[in-house]
Amino acid sequence: MIVTSHPQDPPSNHLIEFLRTKLGLDDNSLTLGLRQAEIEQAPLPIVLWSFGLLNLEQYQRVLDWQKHH
Repeated sequence: MIVTSHPQDPPSNHLIEFLRTKLGLDDNSLTLGLRQAEIEQAPLPIVLWSFGLLNLEQYQRVLDWQKHH
């Protein structure tokens, strides 16, 4: 479990769409990730990676995408 002391902003719709269309995450995975990210107040990509829903290459793609958007 990852817990931060600062509240996290909810992930953008653009990030969710990227995860869905470019990385192929299904709605169940995203729902789990979103719920857990809110509970832990942790960034969604980290939660998805920590639950094994993103591999390291996919996680890096998310970071690269976030850097450019």
